[in-house]
Amino acid sequence: MSETELKREIAIYLFREKKLTIGRASEFAGMNLIQFRRLLASRRISLGYGVREFREDIKTLQEMGRL
Repeated sequence: MSETELKREIAIYLFREKKLTIGRASEFAGMNLIQFRRLLASRRISLGYGVREFREDIKTLQEMGRL
């Protein structure tokens, strides 16, 4: 396993254990956020996006005048 692969595995582990946010985990893995999200999706790892986060996003979009 290369150093890059090891960092990605550690980042995934820490994200799943809720020790790192998705942003911090993607940085640790040396990937941009979209790449890291795709990696998680390819492994069927949930992003933990629930009702609370959805409501917060709706509120933010309303405040921005986009809804």
